Amino acid sequence: MKAETSYKIIIEKHSDGYVSYPLGLKGVVVGEGDTYEEALADVKSAIRFHIRSFGTDVFEDDSPVLEAFVAETGSGAAA
Repeated sequence: MKAETSYKIIIEKHSDGYVSYPLGLKGVVVGEGDTYEEALADVKSAIRFHIRSFGTDVFEDDSPVLEAFVAETGSGAAA
């Protein structure tokens, strides 16, 4: 039996709902929902569909993402 591959999933909260997407897959895979749980379930479904449609070639060849961070910066740079 093949071991299940795990991914990091980013879930963003916006004023009109949630958007989710995985790291480490080739192509565009996105989920959405009115709640965190809906967005997570939607992207999991999208990931399964993506892998069934395109096979295991969708996995990135690089090392897996260990952690993801969010940083904030201004739009201008000091000279």
